[in-house]
Amino acid sequence: MLRFSNFLFPESRDPDRDAEVIADCVAEAKLCDELGVEVLWLAEHHFDGNCAYVDPVTFAAAVLAATRHIKVGFAVAQVSLHHPMRLAEQMSLLDNLGRGRVIVGLGRGTAYNVYEYQGYGIPHEEALERYEEAEGIMLKAWTSPDGFTHEGRHWSLKVPRLRPASFTKPHPYVIRAASSEEGALHLARRGLPFLMNVQSNEVTARRLALYRAAMAGAGFDAAHVARCMDESWVWRNVVVAETDTEAERIGIPAFEAMQEHRQELRERIYAEQGIIMRKETAPPARVNPDHALIAGSPATVARCMAEIEATGVGGVICSFRLGPMPAEVAARSIRLFMEKVAPRFAAPRASQAAD
Repeated sequence: MLRFSNFLFPESRDPDRDAEVIADCVAEAKLCDELGVEVLWLAEHHFDGNCAYVDPVTFAAAVLAATRHIKVGFAVAQVSLHHPMRLAEQMSLLDNLGRGRVIVGLGRGTAYNVYEYQGYGIPHEEALERYEEAEGIMLKAWTSPDGFTHEGRHWSLKVPRLRPASFTKPHPYVIRAASSEEGALHLARRGLPFLMNVQSNEVTARRLALYRAAMAGAGFDAAHVARCMDESWVWRNVVVAETDTEAERIGIPAFEAMQEHRQELRERIYAEQGIIMRKETAPPARVNPDHALIAGSPATVARCMAEIEATGVGGVICSFRLGPMPAEVAARSIRLFMEKVAPRFAAPRASQAAD
């Protein structure tokens, strides 16, 4: 069956309202736990107000303490901004606090916001290589009961043993982000599930077909391919209201304001410093409401989810609170989704076969 989760990615434009928005986030986490949402995904962004709680590791501890059943995932921890041993320790502690409710989503860090690297004193050109080295260190830390040494380009380590040991064995559940087709195919060849960023349904279907084919071509059997598809997630922005007209009235302005705010500091830095990490020659799917926003009545949203289900992916990461949308509006949308949309997908679906 298609599984559903919430991407808690709250904007705070006014620093004086940060505490209020963070409190709203805890309330939203509790609501999702109450309604049976499977995973609450947390983001990591710095300095711009695009993610009010900023530090998902610290915030995850608060969510785990405030909830009983919901899993807490990272979408993603910006690994290139962290010391890998510190991050491994923190994830292991969270895994113990949640008794296995943690999903360690890893990624290199933003591909757009150069100021996040500047603020941490890390050259953005090193992001990918830092991520790759750090991921290996974290996996060794979790699975080396006698300790280990590491000599790499960015870290030289002699670790006696990681404490606390992870609750989940052999290590906390790990999933990687893939924002590009090549990134998805790289993970396919490793036989790993992945998190996909916002794309149109057409791009999603094509990419997942290539992903399945690449995994099969790398020698993984049909059962493994099906398992990885079931453990992979795609992201969509979602607004549910009683009617299509009401959902569009609420959702489209909030979505457009969110995209404008997310670009604001990036463009200011470019104007001031002449530095840009990735030049977009055409508007990407994530900023096009026709591709990146599902807004409608429960029946309309259910039809859209059925189209996603047809791609064979296991889960949808739904981002409900968009931009300046008030918390109570997002809460109504979440409740409508879980009460009137999600139950339509509760019956087991047929297994996916590898292409």
